[in-house]
Amino acid sequence: MTAIDKLIENTIRDDVRAIGSYHVPDASGYIKLDAMENPYELPEELRAELGQRLADAALNRYPMASYATLKAKICSSLGVPAGYDVLLGNGSDELISIMATAVARQGREAGQRRAVIMAPTPAFIMFSRSAQFAGADFVGVPVKADFSLDLQAMLAAIEQHRPSLVFLAYPNNPTGNLFDADDMAAIIRALGDTGIAVVDEAYQPFARKSFMGRLPEFPNLVVMRTLSKLGLAGIRLGYLSGDPKLLEQFEKVRPPYNVNVLTQVAAEFALDHLDVLDAQAGLLNDERTRLAAELAALPGVEVFPSAANFISLRVPDADKTCSELRAGKVLIKNLSRMDKLLANCIRVTVSTPEENTAFLNALKASL
Repeated sequence: MTAIDKLIENTIRDDVRAIGSYHVPDASGYIKLDAMENPYELPEELRAELGQRLADAALNRYPMASYATLKAKICSSLGVPAGYDVLLGNGSDELISIMATAVARQGREAGQRRAVIMAPTPAFIMFSRSAQFAGADFVGVPVKADFSLDLQAMLAAIEQHRPSLVFLAYPNNPTGNLFDADDMAAIIRALGDTGIAVVDEAYQPFARKSFMGRLPEFPNLVVMRTLSKLGLAGIRLGYLSGDPKLLEQFEKVRPPYNVNVLTQVAAEFALDHLDVLDAQAGLLNDERTRLAAELAALPGVEVFPSAANFISLRVPDADKTCSELRAGKVLIKNLSRMDKLLANCIRVTVSTPEENTAFLNALKASL
């Protein structure tokens, strides 16, 4: 064993050494349909105006720590209820980590139990990883075979484990479906004053459904969103809203200046032109309908309902399909190793008509 190997063994946590890093494949030269990105750029005249605003940004200064202007635009443009504020993060990933850290009692005092973080599974990987890195226990509750919530199993798990945090993705990633809103409300109520429910609405621009307006109804509810899927993945901006007293606690964990000046300027500009981004989301929803119908017509393919900007489907051999599509310069996501419920499932981002047709042709050739 080398000196560096010994150093790592002696200093890095066992559970960290045992896992791989979050892998993002090189997409150079590929049709990239694996990351749920909006394929449309801003119109040329808006890009030019944005470029000027970015050029005028004060890069020599730290961002305004309160982010007051950006927060006000988010609240007024994106349906945050009156009297509620937002907390900003470097994408949803950082917000998930902030919340996990804030609740993660680690049982260091006599009789104190470790915190539990829970989610229906399969789920976004950062729910479990953030719990792990914060020192909390993660409990996944399998969804039903049709990917709907198993309400009774969730309620039983809440009673047994008393989670501090429960993530409910709406729509869910990687399955794409919307959980039943009444079932979600029942889970939020069951948590009461012992657990926080986080409704992750990363794909809200496509689902057009939200729990944001219900924040006043549930003191233990937090709604989290990102601008990534709306068409701003490159600026890495997420936001969440909830009871002001809850946000005050999360604010203590948020690193100072976690949103950079260029992100702040770009986000404020984009929110001034939200109609353009909403129109792009409408185009993608139309393409989702077309793509789902054409996929459903293919032999041996099972298409699952989606309210997001991606479609999950089951094929005869996911490994073979992904390998052959990659050879044809089309990147999609192989879900089959994530969860036994996702056996032979793949996920494809809804893109432009041209890229969707290229994917369909490649898929047909692989079947």
